[in-house]
Amino acid sequence: MSLKLDDFSYVLPESRIAKHPPTERGASKLLVYRQGDIQHDHFGTIADHLPKASTLVFNNTKVIPARIILHKHTGARIEVFLLEPIAPSRAHEKVMMSHKLCTWKCMIGNAKKWKQGTSLIYKSNHLKATRTGVDEVTFEWEGKTFSQLLTDIGKTPLPPYIHREVEQEDKDRYQTVYSKIDGAVAAPTAGLHFTDDIMSELEAKGLHAKYVTLHVSAGTFLPIKTDDISMHPMHNEQIWIERHTIESLLSASKTIAVGTTSMRTLESLYWFGVRLHHEKDDFYIRKDDPYKMDAIDKHTALQKVLHYMDEQKLNQLGGQTEIFLYPGYAFKMCNGLITNYHMPNSTLILLVAAFVGDDWRKIYQEALDKDYRFLSYGDSSLLIP
Repeated sequence: MSLKLDDFSYVLPESRIAKHPPTERGASKLLVYRQGDIQHDHFGTIADHLPKASTLVFNNTKVIPARIILHKHTGARIEVFLLEPIAPSRAHEKVMMSHKLCTWKCMIGNAKKWKQGTSLIYKSNHLKATRTGVDEVTFEWEGKTFSQLLTDIGKTPLPPYIHREVEQEDKDRYQTVYSKIDGAVAAPTAGLHFTDDIMSELEAKGLHAKYVTLHVSAGTFLPIKTDDISMHPMHNEQIWIERHTIESLLSASKTIAVGTTSMRTLESLYWFGVRLHHEKDDFYIRKDDPYKMDAIDKHTALQKVLHYMDEQKLNQLGGQTEIFLYPGYAFKMCNGLITNYHMPNSTLILLVAAFVGDDWRKIYQEALDKDYRFLSYGDSSLLIP
């Protein structure tokens, strides 16, 4: 099936893009789509709209201050945007706790002004940054962890469509209240609406909260440039899942993904089970795996994963995914999705269209008609096909 990019476009006025978060966390609007019907509420009532005894899966990644501004002695400004760690480990958590030395794959702004093999110095923090490759930078420093260093010198990586400088409130508001594991360079924005009180209410109403980690990469903002969307090159993202979470998913009556990142994680977990079924034990889900491999029962797939973890003596499962969810995909793990409103012609709107079908247009038109705020700092939706 050939899907054309123009089929997933809509007109998004600049005035509808939220440039700042709402005054209070949790005060956003909520559109509820349930099997074709739409109603409107505010996000504080989310627990009232969820199926009873649902399991909600949250992405507990933490946004790192991934933008580092350096200057040459000539005054030239070089911006380094951290993408993914290379050494001493590819695991974000280990690299963030490293001392003295680490290497990252980066986007480098004004790269023509910085020759490979040369270094720049951030004097106030005794940091030496050496461009060791076309898109690689090695950092050397003393006296603290890399996480602490970034806290001192890094800037919050706001999305490219928020055309303003980072402000103090972004350090807190571009982060979920349950963020835990350093590594993302973009927020799992569906989670920005949740407050501690809302989380407590979910528990009080018998709704179960489980956590996965997907370190959101800058590729989430990469626009689709191919007319045939299946040809779009997908970014890969690092994921981690605890054994007890997988066990909970086996018995969950309904699974609600909080955000597209949680949904990509859950669907990738299923396809790892399929890979194991076909005796392929590398946890790297390629973008076309779901369209080339034969599906199996969800419970069988998850049992395969748990058996693999038993054999490897693992309590936590780590892997990589570049899964691409677009119309034609049959979801295996998720019964509902909490998500914001996404850019036209983006991989995320393709995911929404895959989940709710052609009704995505009805949902987005309704949100536009009702003055909803769009994109990362915008309003929310609960989608139950």
